[in-house]
Amino acid sequence: MARKPSVMMFYLVIMLLLLVQNHAAITESPTPQPQPSSNLPVNGGTPGSLHPQECAPRCTTRCSKTAYKKPCLFFCQKCCAKCLCVPPGTYGNKQSCPCYNNWKTKRGGPKCP
Repeated sequence: MARKPSVMMFYLVIMLLLLVQNHAAITESPTPQPQPSSNLPVNGGTPGSLHPQECAPRCTTRCSKTAYKKPCLFFCQKCCAKCLCVPPGTYGNKQSCPCYNNWKTKRGGPKCP
């Protein structure tokens, strides 16, 4: 009967060692940085290229095809005020504006439309 607890303890020690070894082997890879593209629009497609007064028309265009216009415009203008950039088009193209693309909610989702 005394042998069962010692065998159990042996397995627990082995599992703990394996867990520690696996944890040490895991490394965090660096996040890839977006590469600048040469075919971006001159005004508004690059970070910091807009003036604050240009955010409203850019966000109106950005949110023109959504069914949720009010929240889209609210967050687009908030993001534009911070980043001074709005990606071209009505959807996607966020790689052209890294600040706009990388701003996340508390849950990790995209903050900017």
